[in-house]
Amino acid sequence: MCPVQLTDIVSVSYVAQLDSGELVEQAPEDKPVQLQIGSGRILQAVEASLMGMEPGEIRRVRILEEDAYGPHHDSLVQEVPRSTFGENMEPKPGMILSLTYEKDGEKHQIPATVIESDSQKVKVDYNHPLAGKAITYTVKLHAIGN
Repeated sequence: MCPVQLTDIVSVSYVAQLDSGELVEQAPEDKPVQLQIGSGRILQAVEASLMGMEPGEIRRVRILEEDAYGPHHDSLVQEVPRSTFGENMEPKPGMILSLTYEKDGEKHQIPATVIESDSQKVKVDYNHPLAGKAITYTVKLHAIGN
């Protein structure tokens, strides 16, 4: 059988971890996922690492922040007045909220992670939760084709 090529449909299992060892996501061996190479369903750098693999092969690849979810931008960490959330909501660190911002006259909903909160203000981070972090994928190719 030929190794993985662009547009092949493959069956893979994987474990994705941060440098700290924290689990980001996984597709266990007993429940591999199918995907088409080049479809953009997974990070482009992970797709590229599958190229040339053959069934049964395991590959470990470290994806740097710029090829994963990008760098962490300090400008996307902001303080908003506590009153923005009303009296019925108690923002706590780690909560992910959907906040509204206006751009070019249109309102958009974007997720923000609460960093800290007190009675006057709430510090939120609009960066992706994995921004600024490298991710290591251990990928096993189970099959090529349907």
